[in-house]
Amino acid sequence: MQTENKNYLSGKELLDEQVHIGEKKGSRQYLIQSVLNGCIAGAFLALGAFAALVASHGISDYGLAKLVNAVIFPSGLILIVICGGELFTSNTLLIQARLERKITTKTYLLNLVIIYITNAVGAISIAALIFGAGIVYNDSNSIGAYVIHVAAIKANYTFGQNICSGIMCNILVCCAAWGASAAKDVAGKILIIWFAIMVFIIGGYEHCVANMFYFSLALFAKTVPSLLAVSHLNPEVLNNLNFTGVMHNLLPVTIGNIIGGALFIGTTYWIVYFRGYKE
Repeated sequence: MQTENKNYLSGKELLDEQVHIGEKKGSRQYLIQSVLNGCIAGAFLALGAFAALVASHGISDYGLAKLVNAVIFPSGLILIVICGGELFTSNTLLIQARLERKITTKTYLLNLVIIYITNAVGAISIAALIFGAGIVYNDSNSIGAYVIHVAAIKANYTFGQNICSGIMCNILVCCAAWGASAAKDVAGKILIIWFAIMVFIIGGYEHCVANMFYFSLALFAKTVPSLLAVSHLNPEVLNNLNFTGVMHNLLPVTIGNIIGGALFIGTTYWIVYFRGYKE
């Protein structure tokens, strides 16, 4: 029996809310808001990712470094949800509005393209600001060297690895977004985001927008010989840190993110709560 003072939405209530949000985001009148929200979200995610990178860069123990990174990284998504913003990965959940026939396939795909591009603008802008501020030279150039190291490793993953990693990443990111929408209070939203994103980061999965930031900052840093020297990377690994290597990562990761969000979470919960409750 449902009570009036519960602090979360039920599954069916949440699906109805997500469909309404999808219908709103799909309207032409919302285009300017989508562009601005997309830039803001890309910037917030980049800020959280960089803070996590700085906090963990000097930790030699792999597990501890992952944990420290995972504790701080969720701040980006928390800012997006609480302050406002639209993230490509969580917007894959708009598939529910499409399945309810509240928006068209064209509208759904157009929204994803707009948010993808504007997320990139926000993420790359923060990378440029960080590089311009000279923060990559901190700790005897080790910050910039670590950025290069992280991005170069990502550029060398296989297509299949990136697909699978992208799927697992967005299962968790969309669980965070879905759960945050269910919570009616700020504390509840923060908790579900924090723990779901912690699992994603500790697992080491691939997120297309976060990778836009890592690659952008790494390519800036790669232009500085002193940062390259401190990275101590094998030339064969470093050579793949270029536009081709970036696309080799972003394309399959983006596909995996769409599958994880739109199919594994969005469509699954639509089947559970729409068909399950349909008269």
